[in-house]
Amino acid sequence: MRTAVRAELRELGVDALGMDSADDANRAIATGGLPNVIVVEATAELLGNPRIKDLVQRVPTVLIASRTVKVSPPDAPVVLYHPVLIAEIVARVSELLARDHD
Repeated sequence: MRTAVRAELRELGVDALGMDSADDANRAIATGGLPNVIVVEATAELLGNPRIKDLVQRVPTVLIASRTVKVSPPDAPVVLYHPVLIAEIVARVSELLARDHD
């Protein structure tokens, strides 16, 4: 799914990166600044990671979660639950980017 979302965002002119882990994302951010929006596959373990919590508080985030994962409103401005369509993820990212430019 990550590859498809990335391809759709690139079609819209969004420079999208795909990361396999929180550590990968942290390394990329450490070298190049904060992204405008992040999309995170939410797991209980990931949401408990203090680095991810900090990142989500600083950067507009789309969380994609299973209905069994407890997600509370401060976790992200946008939460989508499985099953989710790629078009829905891309639409939410586009909305967050548009808000950032207003």
